[in-house]
Amino acid sequence: MFGIQNRRDLTMELQSQIPILRPSIHARRANIIVKFQDLYGFTVEGNVDDVNILNEVREKVRNQGRVWWALEASKGANWYLQPDILMIGDGIALKTSSLKISTLTNAITLKRLVRKGIPPVLRPKVWFSLSGAAKKKSTVPESYYSDLSKAVDGMVTPATRQIDHDLPRTFPGHPWLDTPEGHAALRRVLVGYSFRDSDVGYCQGLNYVAALLLLVMKTEEDAFWMLAVLLENVLVRDCYTTNLSGCHVEQRVFKDLLAQKCPRIATHLDDMGFDVSLVATEWFLCLFSKSLPSETTLRVWDVLFYEGAKVLFHAALAIFKMKENELLMTHQVGDVINIIQTTSHQLFDPDELLTVAFDKIGSMTTNTISKQRKKQEPAVLAELDQRLRRLNSLKETDKNT
Repeated sequence: MFGIQNRRDLTMELQSQIPILRPSIHARRANIIVKFQDLYGFTVEGNVDDVNILNEVREKVRNQGRVWWALEASKGANWYLQPDILMIGDGIALKTSSLKISTLTNAITLKRLVRKGIPPVLRPKVWFSLSGAAKKKSTVPESYYSDLSKAVDGMVTPATRQIDHDLPRTFPGHPWLDTPEGHAALRRVLVGYSFRDSDVGYCQGLNYVAALLLLVMKTEEDAFWMLAVLLENVLVRDCYTTNLSGCHVEQRVFKDLLAQKCPRIATHLDDMGFDVSLVATEWFLCLFSKSLPSETTLRVWDVLFYEGAKVLFHAALAIFKMKENELLMTHQVGDVINIIQTTSHQLFDPDELLTVAFDKIGSMTTNTISKQRKKQEPAVLAELDQRLRRLNSLKETDKNT
């Protein structure tokens, strides 16, 4: 998996993965909606302008790939996998005096590179290392995943029943995911993880995340470990547990951040009675995999696996910020939802989103977001406890009537 091909072979592989989209002459003249497949096999609908944007994005990907190959040639293969660089990416505090200038320079270079996008052919290797998945896998026997898959094969639990129900609904129509082979691979990854972490088990939303990981990582085992590091190290705990307490916390944090970073929008939406969780819940549960075009989603994930979950807030805030003027003109909740959903589904240019996310939204540290979470946790837990008490009370009433 980690073998280094020569630079020419990698460049040719990159070129073959990124074809130029060519709408018909009729489509160009009429500016009608056309359908085409993106790099990961998803059917995309858009007009000719959207196709042009995608072609520009693909050219940027090619150019970015050349930058990565050039750096591998000058700095050495896998230069970005040095332990000190990975620790900086994880946000671990290191004494500047104890680091070589070259290490700091490489860390800054890597952060910029990741934000500009990891080439598709390098993405599996880079994700697996930068995320911590490789380290996590190294702590267990080599046969861990295959042994787990064999051990749980045929077992039936509430989680496996829900997984079986969700498989046909996971990216229906995809040329590989929506096949018996694709369903079987996705099922093994999800069922395996449901037994690894019984507190999480399975939660709707994970099917979309795991499916996209399978498409990128190519192998079930690597997708499994990426899912494990995502749920156990990258995202907030309890995001996918039964009561979704972590997800509720993220929604409250996002609402607070919207008020700080986009106060005019937040005030307008509050006056209208609009709850941001109507659109943001899916973003945080599915990590934008159902909302953004796949190539844009994966650019967000590039940053997610290196800088952490703060990028989800950056991206979410950016979507609102990009449509600030239109949102301020709305008077109905339905209009807000329509603007946000239309915008996210048509964000074919990842740089458009990420430029706003980092340059216009401004800095947000992981420490700041952690403090916000701790602030919101008591209220969320109290609210969930109150809901549970009401539910139990209703059940008792029903029994006695």
